[in-house]
Amino acid sequence: MRLKSWGNYPHVEGENYPVVSDDDLTDVLTQKTSLIVQGNNRSYGDSAFAQTVIDMKARDHFLDFDTKKGILELQAGALISDVLESIVPKGWILPVLPGTQLITIGGAIASDIHGKNHHNVGTFCQFVKSLRLMLSNGEIIKCSNTENVQAFRATCAGMGLTGIILDATIQLAPISSNRIKQTSHKTKNLKHTFEIFNENNDSSYSVAWIDCLAKDQELGKSVVMLGEHETEGELEYKYKSRHKMPFYLPSFVLNSWSIRLFNWLYYFKTKKKSQSVQLQSFFFPLDSIVDWNKMYGKSGFVQYQCVIPLEHSYEGIKALLNKISDSKQGSFLAVLKRMGCANDNLLSFPMEGYSLALDFKVNKKTLELLDTLDEIVKQYNGRLYLCKDARMSEDTLNHGYKNAEKFRKFRQDTESNKTFNSYQSTRLKL
Repeated sequence: MRLKSWGNYPHVEGENYPVVSDDDLTDVLTQKTSLIVQGNNRSYGDSAFAQTVIDMKARDHFLDFDTKKGILELQAGALISDVLESIVPKGWILPVLPGTQLITIGGAIASDIHGKNHHNVGTFCQFVKSLRLMLSNGEIIKCSNTENVQAFRATCAGMGLTGIILDATIQLAPISSNRIKQTSHKTKNLKHTFEIFNENNDSSYSVAWIDCLAKDQELGKSVVMLGEHETEGELEYKYKSRHKMPFYLPSFVLNSWSIRLFNWLYYFKTKKKSQSVQLQSFFFPLDSIVDWNKMYGKSGFVQYQCVIPLEHSYEGIKALLNKISDSKQGSFLAVLKRMGCANDNLLSFPMEGYSLALDFKVNKKTLELLDTLDEIVKQYNGRLYLCKDARMSEDTLNHGYKNAEKFRKFRQDTESNKTFNSYQSTRLKL
């Protein structure tokens, strides 16, 4: 059957196998090779596709919840949205939240996701107390920072290539309200944007929408949004979708003029400096639009996310924005984040510096532009996010991920490379 990702690019061939029990999983392992696990199919590229795709969505049960200590044990197929609906009323929240709540816990671990607070708390897997992993031979092991440590550090951010994540135990963070105090700063250019980030490095959350088509003196002008949990208020949470994209937009709708208009409106509509917003509005603004990926047309889009180390961040981000602005291939979604220190997981994306994420509709000019951006990222010793990747080269991966060979060796030693292989891992020789 034909499979397509959230980015609708690329399209690949594969078989989908929904599973419920451990026996279902072992049956697939004994019958199939070249397989990968998939959560809610929100990956942008080909990382969750293989000849055989194991669909984990039905494995979504909560196993235990200590409401006093904030320790949650659950199956890997549970969606973050469902988790939040259960834990927020009890005064808890996942310590790290990505840009969408419609991904699974297993996907969050396999990608070692980060959020708007990485500069303060790190990645999702730093709050995973332990996980259970089914190996290619059907054996189940428990992994943590103290038990089967090598397997833990390869599995966290391992893109599902070390085995099947069955369930996990996670340490939650306490909250007193379902609202965030959001403070917005409109900046004049990239230098001003960096100044605002640096002045507010102690903010719990920080993120910037950036006008990627601005040029010259306005290059890098942004709206920087800071966030703090409110200390009083209601404790309830319900995922809400307010709009639906009913069809794929024609490709001509998304062009440099429409993007410029959108950027102009977004920049100038920001009036209030401080306001109280709900959790979903702050963390997951795009989740309010069902099928928002259709706005990029039937040809699909790629998300390009890189991180540039702190000592080169300003020069590197400036070089990237100049190249994007000159190309006139802008993005509605352009997000800049301050990142904290790297962790010990072999393929974890974040490093201390700044991350830039953009969406581009797919065409020949876009793919040529992204190849050019890759060279800039390599020049400044940065790397690309495997979770968002649909087209990077093996050379770009090896340049950015210094532990890539250690990861390959782990796969060989455990023979997981004989069973778990996505289209992405084959392309990147992982």
